[in-house]
Amino acid sequence: MASSNRIRDLLTKGVMDGVYPGAALLVARGSKIIFFEETGRVSLAPGAAYIAKDTIFDLASLTKPLATTLALMKCVDDGLIELDQPLEKLVPMALPTDKALITPRLILAHSGGFRDWEPFYLRLVEAVPEKRKELLRQWIIKMPLDYRPGEKALYSDLGFMILEWVIEQATAMVLPTFLSRCFYSPLGLKRTFFSDALPPLYPGEDQFAATEDCPWRKRIVRGYVHDENAFALGGYSGHAGLFGTAHDVYTLIDMLRAHFLRQRDDYLRPETVKAFFTQQKIAPDSSWALGWDTPTHGASSSGKYFSEDSVGHLGFTGTSVWMDLKKDVIVVFLTNRIHPSRDNIKIRAFRPVLHDTVMEDVIGDGGD
Repeated sequence: MASSNRIRDLLTKGVMDGVYPGAALLVARGSKIIFFEETGRVSLAPGAAYIAKDTIFDLASLTKPLATTLALMKCVDDGLIELDQPLEKLVPMALPTDKALITPRLILAHSGGFRDWEPFYLRLVEAVPEKRKELLRQWIIKMPLDYRPGEKALYSDLGFMILEWVIEQATAMVLPTFLSRCFYSPLGLKRTFFSDALPPLYPGEDQFAATEDCPWRKRIVRGYVHDENAFALGGYSGHAGLFGTAHDVYTLIDMLRAHFLRQRDDYLRPETVKAFFTQQKIAPDSSWALGWDTPTHGASSSGKYFSEDSVGHLGFTGTSVWMDLKKDVIVVFLTNRIHPSRDNIKIRAFRPVLHDTVMEDVIGDGGD
């Protein structure tokens, strides 16, 4: 395993400069981990534990590629869903005409017409818990679209809330059960799971990186989901709620990498993975593949060295993954940058510098 003082110093500087209280960084090339280190603490509380390699992070929107999109890959593989199948064929509700013909492909590419976000939680908490997802889905279906499907790309939590429903209907299972059965358990992921709406009894709060001192919940969120809508829905939805460690995230990414490169075909058909990793070009100037983003030239969190044959995703809590399929590089970077406040946005400038440093120092010569 490589050891880089430049990367280590930069990770420490991130703590000193207040980019995040703590972080874990894993870098792999080929099928080999070449750098895996951690820095900082799980919270700013006096005497808080140091971040460890197995510290559990709220992965936030990494739920989209590592859970919802992964489940849809399997559904497509098994012939349960077609990417261009209209929603009216996939959910058990009469849909208004503006939504009837929206497809999973459009939603995965964030071009389905749905608005980006809505504070549903303020209304959801007034309903009994077992009715909340049904209510949410009714609200989204009745809401007017923000734009004509396919006309543009707008990053949307709402679309992925609908995709969770699609998966449930296709598999007759809730999302966590389907993913555990098909991927997480067979891959031996010990610390990847979906949140409950309450602090965990096991493995205990000290194993989790803290997130925000939440004004709505009036406490520091730790061990249960930060995203308010996911919290109100019982802990998770198609857009947020997945927790995991850096190594578990790497295991999932490396599994997909090996399928893309046709080194294995035990979980998915390589053709399916390739299709999901392909930039869709549905809307003008969109960088989206299916459930995965690709680098935006000159403005990517992945920096300047990741090739156009790369896929990645960010999470609001300060998490990210990037995989260069041409240079065969994986970077998993997990932080708790929103502890104690989401107003801390220093990570936006930090991420590209980190990825550039990784490519220059560990991979060498910009990864070429």
